[in-house]
Amino acid sequence: MRTKTSNKVVDVLLREKLIAVIRASTAEQAARAVEAVAEGGITCIEITMTVPGGISVLGELARSGMNLHIGAGTVLTPREVDECVKAGAQFIVSPCCCLDVIAQARRHNVVSIPGAMSPTEILTAWEMGADMVKVFPASVLGPSYLKAVRGPLPQIPLVPTGGITADNAGKFIHAGAAMVCAGGWLVNKEAVAEGHYEILTERARQLLNAVRKARLEVS
Repeated sequence: MRTKTSNKVVDVLLREKLIAVIRASTAEQAARAVEAVAEGGITCIEITMTVPGGISVLGELARSGMNLHIGAGTVLTPREVDECVKAGAQFIVSPCCCLDVIAQARRHNVVSIPGAMSPTEILTAWEMGADMVKVFPASVLGPSYLKAVRGPLPQIPLVPTGGITADNAGKFIHAGAAMVCAGGWLVNKEAVAEGHYEILTERARQLLNAVRKARLEVS
């Protein structure tokens, strides 16, 4: 039988409705990107395990005293769940429906957000104990797909990820998204490579404003 994770982080994520997904070529770039998007007002941060030394970055952020909620992304194995939770991860995100990852996250009583595309995958992830389900890739599926899936599965909090921008984030919220995850547009590779982190801060503000506006419109 499905049970809910006893974790206040679920409530925080649902309230904030926005996670910044940090992918970068180096640990230093990742850390600076976090500072930049945090300056723009985003408090929920996902460090992907594709970042070199990603677990160390996650751990440093968890110990930094910054008012952030830190999670781990691109988590594919139970062992990675263990390592990320030990480092301080408050939520675990996967790109696909990894059932053993969901189970391990629940053993640690941390929030589980597996990825899925089809209604069958979405329902399977939910029944196995996911707290939310990441609908990926959102840029391919679009808001209309999310709205259609919400029809028969309204009980499942859906989190569109992939191609989220300030221009379309509100459309996904209107379509019924519990929250959105933004990565590539927000943490622009060219801006990071050239050291223009102020671009990330400005995009974070734009994205946050778009999400807040949509929240007011659907409330």
